[in-house]
Amino acid sequence: MKICLLGQFGSGNTGNDGSLEAMVNFLRSLPFEAELMCICSNPELVEKEYKIKSIGISGLVLQDPWFIRMNAFLADIPRRIASIYMLFASLSGVGLLIIPGTGILDDFQETPFGWPFVLFRWCLAARLRGANIAFVSIGAGPIEHPLSRWFLRSAARMAQYRSYRDSYSLAYMKRISLPVERDGLFPDIAFRLPAPSFPSPGYNSPVTVGVGVMDYRGWSKDAVFGEAIYRSYIGKLASFIQWLLDEGHNVRLLTGDERDWKAVGDITERLSVPARDRPEERVTVEHGATLHDLMREIGKTDIVVVTRYHNVVCALKLARPTISLGYAQKNDELLAQYDQHACQHIETFDVEVLKDQTRRMLANLNQVHLELARANARVQRQLFIQEKLLEEAVIGPLFTAQFAMSL
Repeated sequence: MKICLLGQFGSGNTGNDGSLEAMVNFLRSLPFEAELMCICSNPELVEKEYKIKSIGISGLVLQDPWFIRMNAFLADIPRRIASIYMLFASLSGVGLLIIPGTGILDDFQETPFGWPFVLFRWCLAARLRGANIAFVSIGAGPIEHPLSRWFLRSAARMAQYRSYRDSYSLAYMKRISLPVERDGLFPDIAFRLPAPSFPSPGYNSPVTVGVGVMDYRGWSKDAVFGEAIYRSYIGKLASFIQWLLDEGHNVRLLTGDERDWKAVGDITERLSVPARDRPEERVTVEHGATLHDLMREIGKTDIVVVTRYHNVVCALKLARPTISLGYAQKNDELLAQYDQHACQHIETFDVEVLKDQTRRMLANLNQVHLELARANARVQRQLFIQEKLLEEAVIGPLFTAQFAMSL
């Protein structure tokens, strides 16, 4: 049997790719021999990295010059018809379509005919092909555009199994009229990735604060004030980082997407570090391409101040005290699962409040470490329960049915 994985994988977002990796690791640990394939943003990269047969989200690439000219003349109708055929052909033999983790049920920086429509049409094709669908530890909401909301709700409605990574996501889908009575609530699957090992910090070494940097320009892709939002955020975050340096702390800049490097450059050019302080040691940034790289970076910090969701995941997994400058409710929900509540919104955060949150966090490091370690043990138990549920109630019966049909 084939199991197909669908998502924004290979696009440069470390959190999305970490979710894919966690699911692939789980599927390969099962006693069933399944053929894995992936529908994603960058099939060449995913196929190389995870050794999975992969195809692009469009299902069709126009290469023949005659077809390209004819398609343009007929207003893209031939490509659309061929694309529908390719969707069905691509899902031949697929028994289960899994959407593993990520916040795919929202429309952050999306238009209706972006990923909302992509998800809807692949789920529809899977159901028409007779495949089951599972949304596993998904983040949901908000979905601001009505058409995006219809596409995403319809896609989720087609699934036989749904679980959400936080109570906000479940409540949001219920609020937009999706039946959720049989849906589950389990932590983000990226928590199942192995944690790296790293040496203990040296005695009396300076405090290192990890600061997540994001190329953030508002929720909507066509936000009118996107540039103003970005400049305000960069200015305030640079001011906070300068304060950390003036206080004698070292700073390690963290990213979560290839697009964040512009923001890194815009922030570092605003910072001032005396040459005698060896600036390359006071402010550090490395190119982390995976969540494993990100965890190794966070492992060199004492606390973190971050925005991207999977930066928060990695910090909590390593029991690092975490302050969130989030752009959606998901960060607040995740921290609340760990009984942590140091949160502000990325567009409205107050630098003085952030300084105070940092001081209080540094004054209680040992206590917070213990709280996070206890919560991590609970998270791992919950994810193990979901894995057994997937094995016994979702995947196992499909293999049993296939075996019975082959007799």
